[in-house]
Amino acid sequence: MLTQARRFEGQPCEQTRADLAASTQAAIVEVLVKKSLKALEATGLKRLVVAGGVGANQRLREQLDGACAQRQVRVHYPELHLCTDNGAMIALAAAMRLQSGVARPRTDYAFDVRPRWPLDQLAEA
Repeated sequence: MLTQARRFEGQPCEQTRADLAASTQAAIVEVLVKKSLKALEATGLKRLVVAGGVGANQRLREQLDGACAQRQVRVHYPELHLCTDNGAMIALAAAMRLQSGVARPRTDYAFDVRPRWPLDQLAEA
C-alpha cells in the first residue's frame, strides 16, 4: 500500500488519497479484530484489553465492541489521552536503563523473525 500511496504524492486528488487511507485502515482493523477474536477463542478468555496507540482508533473500537458483544466478551480500553505509542515508552525505558548503567549497549541486535508465531509458544521466547 505504501508504494500505491507514493504514486499519489503531489497529485491534487485528495479524494483518492482519502479513499486509500480509509481502505488501509479498514484492512488493518479487519486483521486486528480477527486476530484478537482468534486469541480469545484459543485461550477461552472472556476479556480483552486493548492498549497502546492503536487503542485510540475509533473504527477499531467499534468493530471490536460489536464482535466481542456477540461473543459475550468484555473489552477494556484506556482513556483516549492514555492511548499513546508504546514504542516511545520502550525507547525511553531503554535510554534510562543505559544512562543508569543497568544495561550495557549491544552491537548484536540480531533476532529471528517469526511471522506466524503461535500464541501458545510466547513463553518460550
